[in-house]
This record gives sequence, structure tokens and C-alpha cells, in this order.
Amino acid sequence: MFVVGTAGHVDHGKSSLVRALTGINPDRLREEQQREMTIDLGFAWVTLPSGREISVVDVPGHEDFIRNMLAGVGGIDLAVLVVAADESVMPQTREHLAILDLLKVPLGVVALTKADLIEDPDWLDLVVEELRETLAHSALADAPIVPVSSVTGQGLPELLSSIDTLLDSAQGRADLDMPRLPIDRVFSIAGFGTVVTGTLSGGRFRVGDAVEIVPGGLTARIRGLQAHKAKVEEAIPGMRVAVNLTGLDVSDISRGQVVAKPGVFRATSLVDARLRSVLESPIAIQHGMEVEFFSGSASVLGRVRLLDCDELSAGHSGWAQIVLREPVALARGDRFVIRLPSPSMTLGGGGLVEVHPVRRHRRLDQDVLSRLEALDTGDPAARLLALLEERGALAVGALFRECGMEPDDVRKALGDLLDRGAALVLGDAPVVSTDPAATDLVLSRLHWDRTMERAESLLRAFHKAQPLRPGMPREE
Repeated sequence: MFVVGTAGHVDHGKSSLVRALTGINPDRLREEQQREMTIDLGFAWVTLPSGREISVVDVPGHEDFIRNMLAGVGGIDLAVLVVAADESVMPQTREHLAILDLLKVPLGVVALTKADLIEDPDWLDLVVEELRETLAHSALADAPIVPVSSVTGQGLPELLSSIDTLLDSAQGRADLDMPRLPIDRVFSIAGFGTVVTGTLSGGRFRVGDAVEIVPGGLTARIRGLQAHKAKVEEAIPGMRVAVNLTGLDVSDISRGQVVAKPGVFRATSLVDARLRSVLESPIAIQHGMEVEFFSGSASVLGRVRLLDCDELSAGHSGWAQIVLREPVALARGDRFVIRLPSPSMTLGGGGLVEVHPVRRHRRLDQDVLSRLEALDTGDPAARLLALLEERGALAVGALFRECGMEPDDVRKALGDLLDRGAALVLGDAPVVSTDPAATDLVLSRLHWDRTMERAESLLRAFHKAQPLRPGMPREE
């Protein structure tokens, strides 16, 4: 199951295009229908020529509602960048494109809407040329451009065919037995109770499953699941799904929280990240800058600590630690965007390499920077070792949950580290367990050696100070 999302400037015809393609009006709010402008996220679905059914997320284009836009595009597999043929590229076209780039949305197509209004083919050629220049340094540089009209139906079959062809190369979401549903909508249905919606990743949900709301720690049970208004017994990764929860009231939950398997995800308020400033940003990202942080459907205020420089100018990247004012449920590898609260603008974004750092790092520390580089670009064994050296020691189950890799890759990497003595396991099990409840500790040889050196130093100091005592009590 794949999710397609719109992007583009206000009044360029995103919702009209979704309605023309799917037969579903994504503008569900009365105010949206009265103002003829999308304010919040809209949802639809359609069957492509191949028979593949996809979910569609429609986002607002007005700059005042970009927070809602960001809550919708975090979980999409393909973007439809909507550009009106009579206006060409506009400010939110560029900002939405930059956001898609920062989030690494892997696939995209450009829908050149309102093509029926253009009588001069030379004008259309000029618009396409400007589009190609705008897309040149983005992930959508080679995206097909399809002239369409939501009024006459021109180009709609070609657009659906382009989406279908692009999705042939899309990678399905991994099933790691770590289901996570970032909540983008919460509502109540008479006779059923609380319902949340989102795009599922990391694992499966089944009717009857116990779940946890993170952050918050509230627990509930799944009463029912729906996809595209049809009941299902099981939801799989990549599926847009509505989850009917028992034991919780609508007021207990909000957009930005996550529905997860109990005990799997921990909220965090400190993350390590590879941060990149957007290419055309007029403002450099400064050390200590207050920002809005967006990831998944969550948005919180935070502060940027640049670790390898004092500022990031347009198009440059570096290492950062972001201090969040409120805890958020995040995982290694998650993409994020940061924006300046006032004046409101997108500054940059990137990927998270560590979501539970044990401390605030020293700036300009080469050991810290090298470890972050290993976490980001190293082979599985190097990434695992860097994680162990950062955390000190991890229970086996926690290691598998938090390293952000496929279980088979973790097993191979851990085996490699154990074979060459770079890591060790403290426990009685004859084999390394992959049970999330396993309590055997895995730690790096470096951490073990340093711990032993500290223990030896403490004991020497104790016996020197207390030569007549037989030994150091455990409580000391």
C-alpha cells in the first residue's frame, strides 16, 4: 500500500485535482467548502490502471497553514507537485518543494493544472522551462510534467499512469514488528468512540491489540480498523488506516502523538541530527537559534545546538543537537524540518541519527563528530558500535528496537562485533536473543575497558585510604 500526497501553492487546484482523480472531495470541513480553500488535511483514495489502490493526502497550500501541510507529507511515498499553468512557480511552490526535498520524499510527478485556460502553446512551454529550472537541484529534477485540467479531464489518465509507473520502483515499508502510527486526525463516532488516523509504519496492527499512546503513556485496545472506509482485521506498514480505540476519550489524544506497541517507543526531548539549510534560505541557521521542529505529524518548539560550526548558510549541512521543549516519539532515521517561528519560513531539515543521546555533546569535539558520522554513514557493524559507545550499554531487546536497522542486519553486525572482540554480551543465554524483553546487556569493548579502569581506580583509592578494611562495600 502506498500513499500519495499533494504539494503546491494556494489556489493552484490541488483539491480540485484530487476530486477529479478520485471522485472524493478532500475538503471535509464546512469552512473549507465555504472559503473554497483547504485549511487542514484531506484524504481520498483511488485505484490506478494497474489495479493498485493508493491513498491520497491533500494538503493546504496557504502559508498560514503550512504546519498542517507538514503533518500530512511526512508519511508519503510519492508527491504530486501541483503548479497552475496560468501562474507558474509561486512562493509556496518553492517552499513545498524544499520541504519535499528535506523529507526525502523518494518519488514525484508535476501536475500542470488549469491547462485548459492556456491557449498559447508558447506560454505553456515557458512555464515548463521555468519548472525545469526550479526542479533542477531537487529530488524531483527528473519528474514527469503532465498538463492536466480538472474541468475538462485533460491529462488525468496520463497523470494516473505516471503515478502508477513511478510506484513500480517504490520500496515497500519494512515490517520490524515495531508498529507506529503518527496521529494526524482525532475524532469520535457515535456508538464507536474515539478514532485516530495516520499512516502506519514499522509493523502491523490487528483488531484486539493492546497499544500505547506516546508521549503520555496512556494505554488502549484496538476495537476496529478501517482502510478506505472498509473494515480490515489487520493493518500493514504503509497503509492509511483509521483506528478505533477503546478506553480513551478524544480529549486524551492529539495530533503529533503516536499509537505504538506498548513499551517499544520512548519519547525524547533531545536528538542528534544531520542538518541541512535550504538552498535559497535568506537566513543562516545559527547556533542557539529557537525553531519549530516538525517530524511525522508532530510539531514542537526547540533550540538548535550546532556541533561543528557557528552557523549553517544556505545549502550547507552540519551536525546538530536539537533540544525540544516537549517530548516527541521519534526513531533513528526519521526525517524532520525546522522553521523559523517569526518571520515564518522554512530554514532546513534532515535526518535523525540518534534519538536518545545520553548527554548534551561538547561542541567541536572530534570524537563526537566521528561517532555521529559512523551512526549516519557507517556499515551496519560501525553503526552498531557507534550506538553502543554512545549509550554505554543496551539490553539486547532495546538494541534491536533502537538501532534503526533490519533485524537480520543487526544479527550479522552484532555477530561481527562479537567475533572480533569489539563488543561483548553480559548474560547467561547461549545465543544472542532477539526477544524485545531480553535483558542481557550488550556493550562495546571500549566501554567495558573504561568501566574496568574506573572500577580499578576506585578500588585502589579506597584501599589506599582504608588499608585495614577488607573490601569496599557495594553501596559505596
